[in-house]
Amino acid sequence: MKIVLFVEGYTEVKVLPDFLTRWLNPRLTQPIKIKPVRFDGWRDYVDGIAKKVEVNLSGKAGTDVVAAIGLLDLYGPTFYPAHLASADARYTWAKQDLEKKVGHPRFRQHFAVHETEAWLLSQPALLPTAIGAALPGRCAQPETVNSNAPPAKLLGSLYWEKQRTAYKKVTDGADLFKKLDPQIAYNKCPYLKALLDDMLALARAGIP
Repeated sequence: MKIVLFVEGYTEVKVLPDFLTRWLNPRLTQPIKIKPVRFDGWRDYVDGIAKKVEVNLSGKAGTDVVAAIGLLDLYGPTFYPAHLASADARYTWAKQDLEKKVGHPRFRQHFAVHETEAWLLSQPALLPTAIGAALPGRCAQPETVNSNAPPAKLLGSLYWEKQRTAYKKVTDGADLFKKLDPQIAYNKCPYLKALLDDMLALARAGIP
C-alpha cells in the first residue's frame, strides 16, 4: 500500500518519503510506502494537480493507493487573495481552494509553514555548532520563521556568516533531513503535526 505525495521540488522528492515514513510506519500495522510526484514549481502544481491526482488514483495505477497528499511551501506562491496576510489565513484558504479544485475524497492539501526547512530548525543540534548556536529565539517555534526571512534564507545567511559556505538545499538539506528526528519536528511544528496526523488517519483507514 502507498500514499502518493505531490511536491514542487527535487529536495522534497529526495528526502520526504524517508522522513515521513520514519514517523508513520511504527504506528501502522503494516508499513506503507510514499511515492513522490514532482511538479515544476508551485504554478505548475496549481495548474496540474487535479489531473495528476486523477491519474494516480484511478484505474490500475490507484489500486494500492490509500491517499494522495499535496504539499507546497506556504512561502513562495502568490495565488492567495491580497487581503489574506497571516499564515493561518493563507493556509486555510489555499487548502480549501485546492481540495475543492481537485474534488477527490482521498486527496488532502497541506503546506509546509513557511518552508520544509522550518522542520530542520526544530533540532538545532543537527546543524554545525556555530550555526545552531546562532539561531534566533523564534526558532523555538520553527513555523514562526516567516516570509520576512524564511527558513532556507535564514540558514543561507547563517551558513555564510559562520563558515563562509553556501547552504545547499539538495545536498545540505538532504543530509540534515536524514538525521532529523520526525517526532521532535512533530512536537514543535503544529502544521507538520496536522500533515502527519492526516496521513496516519488515511493510512489506517486504507490498510486492510
